[in-house]
Amino acid sequence: MSNEFNVIVIGSGPAGYVCAIRCAQLGLSTAVIEQNVGEKSQPLLGGTCLNVGCIPSKALLDSSHRYAEAAGHLGEHGIEVAGVALDIPGMMARKDKIVSQLTGGVSGLLKANGVTVMTGAAVLNAGRRVEVTSVDGQTNTYTAEHVVLAAGSEPAAIPPAPVDNDRVVDSTGALCFEAVPTRLGVIGAGVIGLELGSVWARLGAEVVMLEAMDQFLPNMDEQIASESAKIFAKQGLDIRLGARVTDVAVEASHVTVTYAQGDSAHTEEFDRLIVAVGRTPRTGKLFSADSGVTVDERGFIFVNEFCATEAPGVWAIGDIVRGPMLAHKGSEEGVMVAERIHGKSAQLNYDVIPSIIYTHPEVAAVGKTEQELKSEGIDYKSGTFPFAAIGRALASGETEGMVKILSDANSDQILGAHVVGPAAADLVQQIVIAIEMAASTEDLQLMVFGHPTMSEAVHEAALAVDGRAIHMVNRPKR
Repeated sequence: MSNEFNVIVIGSGPAGYVCAIRCAQLGLSTAVIEQNVGEKSQPLLGGTCLNVGCIPSKALLDSSHRYAEAAGHLGEHGIEVAGVALDIPGMMARKDKIVSQLTGGVSGLLKANGVTVMTGAAVLNAGRRVEVTSVDGQTNTYTAEHVVLAAGSEPAAIPPAPVDNDRVVDSTGALCFEAVPTRLGVIGAGVIGLELGSVWARLGAEVVMLEAMDQFLPNMDEQIASESAKIFAKQGLDIRLGARVTDVAVEASHVTVTYAQGDSAHTEEFDRLIVAVGRTPRTGKLFSADSGVTVDERGFIFVNEFCATEAPGVWAIGDIVRGPMLAHKGSEEGVMVAERIHGKSAQLNYDVIPSIIYTHPEVAAVGKTEQELKSEGIDYKSGTFPFAAIGRALASGETEGMVKILSDANSDQILGAHVVGPAAADLVQQIVIAIEMAASTEDLQLMVFGHPTMSEAVHEAALAVDGRAIHMVNRPKR
């Protein structure tokens, strides 16, 4: 194997492996290096997303939803199910099978595209020299015309709640419980906390979520966040805002959590505790001091709008750079960087990246929120439409939530969309396309939407922007 490549990619998550494949497609000799290994010292390709993040959590979200449906919600459909039993080992085996299938698929794609895969801990040194130390301690050095850093992120920690991977776990450990906790505590009511809390609540756990912020989902549109909070409360998620954890004491059979809320101190006991307070970039041992790469105070690598670092020929993508920690954001950065390395003028529109919470119902958004438009002094219009007035939603028994569309009051160009409800992720993707194409709400109003579909809520919300919704009474515009 040669020690010289056109491109070396460090990290094989959604950002790294996509970048490597696109580089290879463009005729560049490409290597990808993965530090984590599994059985038989095989690289764990796919990063956090495929192995311990997006994919396994969605597998459990789907399985737990099906269990909840069978155990308590099919009667209204005229379906009586007796003797519903929970098989946690079987559920985990299904999750692991899906992960194995997808990671194996990544391996096959890299091989088919001629990408060289190496295993080991990689460190970028000056002059784009990459030192790789394998599991057995052997070290080799490789050079490349371009190096792409895509090392990903890891669960953030907080001093009062050290993870012991027994009673106190991070998001990875929460995917591997062998039994349903009777009482589960979750520190953090963000995306990760809500998804994991939802899984175990559906399976029978009493879930209490302690969120330090005073506002629920502060980055979401306030109206959608408020509606989401009501839905989650009905589902049994006990979300306590302004709750700052000050101490965690681990006992033989339980965890005692002390937290401050306002001027009062509170204590709760849980069987298990999940720490889900976000993620941090994995950059601490990624490069040497003379590499030319620099980071901010939180460890994120400084890059320009095209993901180029301050070191010539070195790029950084995904969770280790500014912007949301989203697999799809990292993947598209990987494509952009690959094409720019090849000399193309690719770019990424960071204003049109959807964000999704895979609870049930889902919560999804793209573009500006109403509070952002107000703070920026932008004159805007808004329209909302409830799923309760959509025939397909009624037929499915999925009537909670709404679609909200925001547009410029003068040009009518769509500025944002926010959904809580069935298929929210897919409905928001329709608006992603519309915003990317600089569409107006009138464009959506003039389109024909299939009936009966959930997407009719998008059509009606667009009509509601101008007080023209058909299947609800329009309120006078102020």
